[in-house]
Amino acid sequence: MSQTYLAFDLGASSGRAVAGTFDGSKVDLEEVHRFTNGGVSAGAGLHWDALRLFGEMLTGLRMCVQRSGPELMGIGIDTWGVDFALLDANDELLGNPRCYRDPRVNGMMDKAFSTVSKEEIFSETGLQFMEFNTLFQLYAMAHEKSPQLEIAKTFLMMPDLFNFWFTGRKVCEFSDATTTQFYNPQTRDWATGLLDRLEIPSDMLPEIAPSGTPLGSVRTDLAAEAGLKSGQVIAPACHDTGSAVAAVPMTGENSIYISSGTWALLGAELREPSISPAALEHNFTNEGGVFDTFRFLKNISGLWMVQECRRIWENEGHSYSFAELTKLASEAPPLAAAVDPDHADFVSPGDMHSRILAYCKRTGQEEPQTHGAIVRCTLEGLALKCRQVLRNLEQVLDKKIDTIHIVGGGIQNILLCQFTADATGLPVVAGPVEATALGNILMQAYACGELGSLQEIREVVRNSTELITYEPVGTEAWDAFYEGVFVGLGH
Repeated sequence: MSQTYLAFDLGASSGRAVAGTFDGSKVDLEEVHRFTNGGVSAGAGLHWDALRLFGEMLTGLRMCVQRSGPELMGIGIDTWGVDFALLDANDELLGNPRCYRDPRVNGMMDKAFSTVSKEEIFSETGLQFMEFNTLFQLYAMAHEKSPQLEIAKTFLMMPDLFNFWFTGRKVCEFSDATTTQFYNPQTRDWATGLLDRLEIPSDMLPEIAPSGTPLGSVRTDLAAEAGLKSGQVIAPACHDTGSAVAAVPMTGENSIYISSGTWALLGAELREPSISPAALEHNFTNEGGVFDTFRFLKNISGLWMVQECRRIWENEGHSYSFAELTKLASEAPPLAAAVDPDHADFVSPGDMHSRILAYCKRTGQEEPQTHGAIVRCTLEGLALKCRQVLRNLEQVLDKKIDTIHIVGGGIQNILLCQFTADATGLPVVAGPVEATALGNILMQAYACGELGSLQEIREVVRNSTELITYEPVGTEAWDAFYEGVFVGLGH
């Protein structure tokens, strides 16, 4: 008998409610509600509108009940990582949670290193260093003596906040807890000693729940409002990349994944974290995965630059679909210029078009003359960055990779998939596009006893998805450009 599950998948720019019907061998997905998201600038900060997002989720639940009936097998939530909420002694929200692009974190990483060294933090957490990590957000609050931090009684990551509002249960799910940079993957617990040294209170931290933990039924009042008769909330991998990687249809140990979207997360799946001087040198991270695995990966700025260019051009009266931008890029000259997508010039929102031109001029490259050429140089730069990170990963793990799996919305950009194959010289297997929602739903099915292992989950993914393989072509030109231009851009 088919069962229906509901996945709430919230990203930094939009959120969705996706219904999944599982018949025991494959899953059929249907998006039942989509809503916008984004940082809201108010006062001196950039915030998330958490209450509106929860209201949209309740709308999605109601729409799913109308579509599928009043009995759902499970409900699961995943969101972006690092951001959090604080609750007071009455479980009231202490202000709107801040967005990870909030400027309060500027300079906080270096200030923290004056108290605890970079090497010590990495040895305790195994996490890559990014200024917006939860650790440095909390350190910024401690540094400015935030009254919220002084009265906070409970710390919850964003998906955990929504789980609490749905069920009344306060836990931090494993995969999202590991994005904080104060989870110790060796002791499998919070790194409270690290927080103590940075004068960040640790008594507000709740228990850590494994991925796939049932959290309880939807609150009676919310269920009645939505017309829901039965349906338990399950913590899948509540970090969206954790859910996406669960749905990567890997079969061999020498495969890696790229979860492609606004960010490109390139990494390998490990049974134990890799915490070594080489991992620190190349700024790799060890984030929690499903079935007690670790996602050894690096964050690369993905299609963010293309998204920002599109937004700027639309403001200027040039309205493009992403498919139109990809077509324009395919018609532009190849390997004329490239950008490092992780350069500091491209981190914050703004006039990405002008920044790209200035970057190319400063690095001695030909400035792209058309919108298509600008998109092409960003896509080629992203593919070359993936090559660079792949080589570093092979060095750190002392293994040779033979296949790249790309999942997520980025695989709809077929030019990027082909460029990644060409730049790395490896076959790229693309699919599924709905990896995050699919992984979320299949981890719920595991929690309900319908699946018994990660291998079974990935077999269902293969049954449910059309996979497309891109073979590398023209690798000599890519090799020459990588060695002659890209490695000298001053990354």
